[in-house]
Amino acid sequence: MANISTRFFGLDLKSPVIAASSSMTGHSEQVLKLTEAGAGAIVLKSIFEEEIYHELQEELSLRSDMHSDPEYLDYFDYVIKDENIRKYLQLISDVKSRTSVPVVASINCISSSDWVLFARKIEEAGADALELNMFVNPTDVNKSSENNEEFYFETISKVLQVVKIPVSVKISHYFSNLAGIVQKLSQTGIVGITIFNRFYSPDIDIENLNVVTTDVLSSPHDFILPLRWTGILSGIMSCELAASTGIHSSETAIKFILAGASAVQIASVLYKEGPSAITKMNLEISDWMDDHGFEKLEDFKGSLAQSATSAQAWERVQFMKYFGEKAF
Repeated sequence: MANISTRFFGLDLKSPVIAASSSMTGHSEQVLKLTEAGAGAIVLKSIFEEEIYHELQEELSLRSDMHSDPEYLDYFDYVIKDENIRKYLQLISDVKSRTSVPVVASINCISSSDWVLFARKIEEAGADALELNMFVNPTDVNKSSENNEEFYFETISKVLQVVKIPVSVKISHYFSNLAGIVQKLSQTGIVGITIFNRFYSPDIDIENLNVVTTDVLSSPHDFILPLRWTGILSGIMSCELAASTGIHSSETAIKFILAGASAVQIASVLYKEGPSAITKMNLEISDWMDDHGFEKLEDFKGSLAQSATSAQAWERVQFMKYFGEKAF
């Protein structure tokens, strides 16, 4: 039987299939089911800086008397943050006491403020690694691309100064020079980068004439964008690469490893199929490796990446060739 172990988050993992941050990883009992199913690692549900801020604003709207007392505002802000953090640290401790599978904490950052010093408490609670789920929506016309990019480097620098556990980042594709930024991020001292995080996306209801939420879960076809960039980026990075979004089958997971990913993070398929999706992926990846004569992941990892094949296969030439020859 093939060896499907790999390395990501600066850790040795028994499987390349990682349970991504989601509500599925927000409760200890559910996390244990995922570990029993064979997950290589568990990324706990993110603690959201935005969520804490939103909770504060809701409380303030109910307490009009507080708006004129800055000291009490600061105190109330502290209480809300402290309670959210306390619950999260307890989740880490509970899970770590009941499983040997690597447990990765996740912070969803929207600023590089001192709030990220919470990372130290995560380390003390026993997390094996930390994932910074980072995103700046480039909609502010008063901010340059350099301003937006600096947020990533400032946050990483601050976190690396306060923790010793491995730190990785999960990023979007919203960069004007994605390859250049990813290469620079990979040289900051982080151990891994995951592409790409999935966000809330708006839709429009044309009957009721309002803005609504589109599908939250990914579809099996959403892997195309991260697959392309996995193939392009994997050969130019100074740290490991993992992929996320649209990975619903072992076939898709194998494609990412061939393109150079060390691991894949899954969430939507867990909502649809449950923890057994992990067991199925692991078995099918192993069977595929046996059928193709591969004993370990390193035997084929990155063998079809851009750095190992032709840039033309990953870029625009194939598009022009197809539509240049296609007859309608």
